[in-house]
Amino acid sequence: MLTANSWLTPEGTRSASVKWNEGTLSTSAPVGGGAPASDGYFVPSLPVEVHCHGLGDVDFSDFSRMDLKELNEAARAEGIICIPTLYLRQKRLDDFVGFMREFSRMRADGELRYVGAMALEGPLVASFGGTPATSVWAPSREEWEKLASCGPLGLAYLMVSPDALTAGSYLAPALPAGYPDLEWIVTILVEHGIRPALGHFTREDPQLGADCVEAAISAAEAADFPGKGVRVITDHLFNEMPLLIKHAFRTSRAKAERERIIASYDLPSWNLADLHEQVGPVPAAIIRAAHAGRITACLNFDGEHVDFAIAQRAVELAGPSNMMLMTDRSDTPDLGGQHLHRDSENSLWYQGDGVVAAGTQPIDKQIANVRGLGVPESDIWHLISFTAYRTFFPEADLLGHMAERGCFVIDGKRIAVG
Repeated sequence: MLTANSWLTPEGTRSASVKWNEGTLSTSAPVGGGAPASDGYFVPSLPVEVHCHGLGDVDFSDFSRMDLKELNEAARAEGIICIPTLYLRQKRLDDFVGFMREFSRMRADGELRYVGAMALEGPLVASFGGTPATSVWAPSREEWEKLASCGPLGLAYLMVSPDALTAGSYLAPALPAGYPDLEWIVTILVEHGIRPALGHFTREDPQLGADCVEAAISAAEAADFPGKGVRVITDHLFNEMPLLIKHAFRTSRAKAERERIIASYDLPSWNLADLHEQVGPVPAAIIRAAHAGRITACLNFDGEHVDFAIAQRAVELAGPSNMMLMTDRSDTPDLGGQHLHRDSENSLWYQGDGVVAAGTQPIDKQIANVRGLGVPESDIWHLISFTAYRTFFPEADLLGHMAERGCFVIDGKRIAVG
């Protein structure tokens, strides 16, 4: 039997009696308030893997091999809600639409309680990073309409580079005359319930990139959104964008310089007003918009995509209720048609040319990383669950006392039940 005397919700921690015994969850209504969130509490939600490329031996981008029932069971066993993130080749667009129809049917039948939605990384990508070249392409209007049709089927977000149509973009030379502008693309996605996830910027003109961030957010805010919650999210904050800082230290040589470099940034001095001069116009625009509640920003906490100190300061500036922890995890070295390899100095997956392609640390490892930084438990649950529920599953009632599933946290260990 598991027991807890406090109940953690987005509004804070309250006293409540919570028991899990022989498959039954019994609770009393949370009362009072002000109790510190610490070991021995219950949370009426599960962590959400908002950006995950592969569980087990299945590369999600090879969706024809994805057994959704097996995926659901794998997510259930880990006690998470999974949002698989796929790369999509142009020639497979129609197949993907068919896959989304099947996903929608199974979800409606209650077969996928632990697979919350689907997501795409690309295809409108301005700067590759670890994205496979085969999944970078500029959809026609008809193809955008097909992608948009997947919104009602459960496509929660689609990563798009806001500056993909500018002169510095990889795609720019191949764009035909009369290609749809950014506002049209954002609008058709949002009107079908798909959140643009802003990422993979060029480095040609940082201020132009920041201007494109604002244009995308404004277009989303002006669109007729059929859902609730925030309309725009981001891909990795600090990764694949122009920066004025070194944001990661992945090798022995880099780590030897880390303490000196981090000290030179004077992280406590970072502030919203001057952030564009401290980190660069693009990350500053994203953090400011997140702080204002206009977008939800995603940030990796494996310590290798982004240095822990920088990541923690970004959360402090934007606010944990406006941020989501993303793992960028793949359990398999096969990702989007490319075979990846590991480096002995870190836990990341690399492409053949040495470019970071994905991470390997599961969400509980990254939760432990955040806890090790001294982040309060309530803030941790905003990062790993509450913000994602509010963004993608706003219909969920995390304030009521009739939870069907959730997590006990006892002595720093998370135990999912329900």
